[in-house]
Amino acid sequence: MLGISVYLSEPIENQREYIQKLSDKGFQSIFTSLHIPEDNPDLFKGRLIELGAIAKQNNMELIADISPKSLHYLGYTWETADQLLTWGLTGLRIDYGVEENIIAQQSNKMKIALNASTITEESLNRLKSYGLNTSSVEAWHNFYPRPETGLEREEFHEQNQWLKSEGLKVMAFIPGDKKRRGPLFKGLPTLEDHRALSPFVAFCDLKFKEKVDKILVGDFELSDFVLEQFSALHRDGYFLIRAKSYTENKEMLNVFEKIQTNRLDSARDCIRSMESREYGLIGTNPVEPFHTIKRSIGSITVDNKNYGRYQGEIQITKTSLDEDEKVNVIGRVIEEDIPLLKYIKGGKKFKICWI
Repeated sequence: MLGISVYLSEPIENQREYIQKLSDKGFQSIFTSLHIPEDNPDLFKGRLIELGAIAKQNNMELIADISPKSLHYLGYTWETADQLLTWGLTGLRIDYGVEENIIAQQSNKMKIALNASTITEESLNRLKSYGLNTSSVEAWHNFYPRPETGLEREEFHEQNQWLKSEGLKVMAFIPGDKKRRGPLFKGLPTLEDHRALSPFVAFCDLKFKEKVDKILVGDFELSDFVLEQFSALHRDGYFLIRAKSYTENKEMLNVFEKIQTNRLDSARDCIRSMESREYGLIGTNPVEPFHTIKRSIGSITVDNKNYGRYQGEIQITKTSLDEDEKVNVIGRVIEEDIPLLKYIKGGKKFKICWI
């Protein structure tokens, strides 16, 4: 599941259009924080109710990070906290400062998100002894605004494996790339590895490599192109990859912009377009040798007439290869999107977007 973060520090009306836009792109979850300042609880209460209404309209879940103090500011106690569901909330993310028996009780009334990084086998067993309803419990990692403080991958992976063995779904954050949240504006990832990466690359890493169940954007906004990458994969099942061309041949460039499929018998060194030869995408005219340079990783190539029956085959290199007089280098995937190539497995679809 894909999700976004919406913060009550900004007017919800200003974020309504963006929430709707992402809902249309396939995002299904909203996270918000209810760490409410003591001097302005009514403003935050009104914005939470407004956000809940928008979540309901778009059939999106709404999980709020809450503290005992914030719950008090909203006018509720743990005995009445489930009444927040009438505002459009789906559940609460509960961390420090809440007794384990209360957490267990709430899990029988609504969805509960526990801190994925700090929960232990002992604390989970205690929660179960209090009657925790694990079917309504998820494990949510934090995001880390300060550089160098994001989680280390190996421990993250091991913790997630254990959580999944206990039947819990796992959530992690990725950074945004358009409007980032202050005061540091350095991204809000769970893994430190993701801080400088494209949000879509970070998403693919969590989804396909780490097998994380739910992935949320920690920052305010994603750029329009990254949104298109999410939409292309979620709705149409292909990877949208940006590249720079080495030719002005518009006819050939247009061919590369068609949706193509990596062959089921996936090669070690390259992505091979199944359609390029099977359907003759390049056409029947001889492909003359052109720009037969060294093929650095991410090179987009077409075999020329010197390759005989392979003429017209389109490839993207997954590793650096030597120059070959039989292979024309038409362009190259931009550095930001090169990490996506490893996720285009056999049978997966892709599309080049020239920039």
